[in-house]
Amino acid sequence: MRRWATTMAVLACAGACGGGNSGPETAEQAAPGTETTNRTAVLETGANLLQSKGPVEQISYYLVGFHPSKADPTMQMEAHHYCNQMTEDVAQCVLFDGNTDDARMIGIEYIVSAATYDGLPDEEKAYWHPHNFEILSGQLRMPGLPDAIEKQAMTTKMNSYGKTWHTWMSGGPGRAGDPLPYGPAHLQWSFNRDGEADAELVEARDKRMGLDTAEARAQRRDLVQLARPQGGVSALAGAFPKATFPEGVTDNGDASTRAVPVIEMRPSAAASRDGDQAPPSPGG
Repeated sequence: MRRWATTMAVLACAGACGGGNSGPETAEQAAPGTETTNRTAVLETGANLLQSKGPVEQISYYLVGFHPSKADPTMQMEAHHYCNQMTEDVAQCVLFDGNTDDARMIGIEYIVSAATYDGLPDEEKAYWHPHNFEILSGQLRMPGLPDAIEKQAMTTKMNSYGKTWHTWMSGGPGRAGDPLPYGPAHLQWSFNRDGEADAELVEARDKRMGLDTAEARAQRRDLVQLARPQGGVSALAGAFPKATFPEGVTDNGDASTRAVPVIEMRPSAAASRDGDQAPPSPGG
């Protein structure tokens, strides 16, 4: 059995330990519309009993961390990841802004090993953020697990990378969230130096969920010896000139990873033939 599968089996056995709940940050940002009716509830119950949910049922582990937008690193959000390990080298996650029943799905993340990342085309690497700081800083957590098991799981993710798109910008420090998922998806990045993440964002998460980022950082101190230089570590350096590198987090010198991919709106082929213009995105 693969090492990660073995680890996940242990984690499943430890799930009874529980963890702090974290609903959407503000109630007024709930999705618009009337409350669901009894008829809808009955239909959902029936579907739940009768329909297959194979892909969803594969979700086996839960992570919570933080993402800044690569294009605008001051746009920072808490992200709750529900993931399944497809192979030893590839995982896929659905992202929410909380872990309660009313949480909103805000995006997706794919996670790959260092070996898989190294095989990507050079132009693709600008989409993939490094994970070592998230792990070594203690910011990336697996709520409800004993510290030793959480650390074992984090060890398997050292030197990995993630490709993350947020489709719903649901808000963060100093920023009101959108009422619906407006506009194009935003490519998200990772924090890679001390002083990049908004301290209030991290402190609020820890207080709400009963976590201690500083303690987790201390417990993972020996993982520094596993860290390799990673691409994209310095991608946000210009936005945070006073931030500092902790031990174990270094950039591999690949300047191409600092580029910011741009999504543009353009008329469809049919609209171009008809002389029409594509409507503007609701996000501007």
